[in-house]
Amino acid sequence: MARTRGKDSLGPAQRRGRRKRVVHVFTEGLVTEPSYIEIIKQHGVPADPALTVEVRIANASAPGSQRKPLKLVEAAVRLMRDEQRQAKRSGLEKKYLPQVWCLFDRDEHEGIETALKQAREGDVRVAFSHPCFEVWRLLHYKSVTGTFGGVCGQVTTRLPFARTPKDSANIKLVLPHQVTGGYLDARKRALQMNAQHGDHVALVNRDPYTDVHEFVEQGLGIASY
Repeated sequence: MARTRGKDSLGPAQRRGRRKRVVHVFTEGLVTEPSYIEIIKQHGVPADPALTVEVRIANASAPGSQRKPLKLVEAAVRLMRDEQRQAKRSGLEKKYLPQVWCLFDRDEHEGIETALKQAREGDVRVAFSHPCFEVWRLLHYKSVTGTFGGVCGQVTTRLPFARTPKDSANIKLVLPHQVTGGYLDARKRALQMNAQHGDHVALVNRDPYTDVHEFVEQGLGIASY
């Protein structure tokens, strides 16, 4: 895949240029999710080698005040409207249609249900983790049962590399050796973990939970890494 860039217009499709799907991503974290995405781009195995996916971190320079779930979704919905208009004018095929994703956690945020509802109504996809993205990182190493009580720190302390000086110095930064080779196991464990919750349990109450694997496959078009 091409390199990650900031927000940019899709622009008209070139007649003879190679088609690609542009995926705009709004991340709650300033470091964790972007560093993870960069690793996927470098080490990911595309499900469709003929399809180029260009990832653009849409809020790379946004301050913390603009990284709450509701703020992310509001910005993402506006961008999605613009991209849909441009895609329609360009006559893009379905598989090349732009996507807009938000990656955010439950943590102790307010308005999560509202954010999820606005995202659905605005054709914005959400990769959601409860209590935080570190659940997805942990699943690369082991299965997860029970609950974290909504406390992200409970997850972080269980990460194997949290106890090694080299990796724990900047625990928010995802490093290649922490995730490469572990996707298929992490995906399998995520599905098993999520299945602990019945359909009657609201998404915001599912602890633990993560569907980052859907972003990897449906957004970035990656089958494994």
